[in-house]
Amino acid sequence: MSNTLPTYEIPAELREFAEKSVDQARKAFDGFLGAAHKAIATFENQTTAVPFNSHEVARRTLSYAESNIAAAFDLAEKLVRAKDLREVTQHQSEYLKNQFAALQEQARDFGATVQKTATEATQQVQNAVKEATQTATDAAKDAVKTNA
Repeated sequence: MSNTLPTYEIPAELREFAEKSVDQARKAFDGFLGAAHKAIATFENQTTAVPFNSHEVARRTLSYAESNIAAAFDLAEKLVRAKDLREVTQHQSEYLKNQFAALQEQARDFGATVQKTATEATQQVQNAVKEATQTATDAAKDAVKTNA
């Protein structure tokens, strides 16, 4: 009994069709990403202030999606070019290992970004409260002086 996997050759026509399909899907997704980047840029350039630096969170989220989808397309390209089942298994294993590491890094990075954003938001609220308190104090002093 042999421990080797049976070899299976993918017909050239099927491989070519699969490669074209992956390429078309990648181009379509690139178009989607371009539109998403434009939407974020438009959102960032609006005159109304967006509280708590949500722009950075949106940019990071899009960046992670872009990276993860690119890795999936790279895997798809490798799979359609694989010559046998052993190669397919090897590519899938590599992909899973790399994506697990990437997702861990993305989670750490996103956590740090959210923490930074929350700290900035807290500081903004504290500054607003301090300013409002000072304004109220000044108004009360002015009222006392006016009535005196």
